[in-house]
Amino acid sequence: LSSMFPLKYRWPTFALDAAPAQDFHAIIDEECKVRARTPQVSKFRHMPFDFDDNERRDIYVNYIAQTGRSRGDNMAAFFRATFDAWQDYNRTGGEVVHVGYSPIIGVDADKILADLPNAHVLHVVRNPWSAYADTKKRPVPLSMRHYMLGWTLNQYYALYYREQYPERMHVVRVEDVMADPQQTLGDLCEKLGLDRAESLRTPTWNGTELEEVYPWGTLRKVTPDANRATAAELSAAERATIREYTWQYLDVFDYRSFVD
Repeated sequence: LSSMFPLKYRWPTFALDAAPAQDFHAIIDEECKVRARTPQVSKFRHMPFDFDDNERRDIYVNYIAQTGRSRGDNMAAFFRATFDAWQDYNRTGGEVVHVGYSPIIGVDADKILADLPNAHVLHVVRNPWSAYADTKKRPVPLSMRHYMLGWTLNQYYALYYREQYPERMHVVRVEDVMADPQQTLGDLCEKLGLDRAESLRTPTWNGTELEEVYPWGTLRKVTPDANRATAAELSAAERATIREYTWQYLDVFDYRSFVD
């Protein structure tokens, strides 16, 4: 898997002889660190973010002094320190869960669930045509073969781990989220013992509604129509080739008739 997915997206590993401050820097968290340390080159520089990464490091080290070092404790401390150091975070006082994101973290779901006994993993799948059409817009896009290998591997591991951990590994389609986010995500939240919040209805950043999701991803408008229009940008030959690559998952996710 290390040859397929960059280490910055993976569940981290830590050197046995490292100090806590070294562990902190081993957690790549690229976008946050770029925004905090070199905001002028961050693609999120237009959004307010009162955050000192050195302060986060110091808070992290203090947490580890209390818990000791382990991969689970290291990651839990990192999440706690992140929100402790975020000065303009729009807190409600009712927060009970820390949420992180990586596009391919599902391949490491077994490690996460073993390291953090109270954790859950949510895998969100998008139809392969729209997904590939959007990734083609990146400055240096992956080849179709490379991208589809990654896409199919992600679905394999997500479904496999859902069988192994049915109460803690969750899989939803982004198409269902787009069609009715309050219903799709609300059902999941209730399963996890969380409120079906009104904020589920639309993408937000720190409590502020986003007019478009970009640059948090290549999607700009997260609507069913925009999603289908994105898939339609592909040529007939591209759509057919993607169908061949992903055939074994098209029925599983009800994608067989998504495109012609």
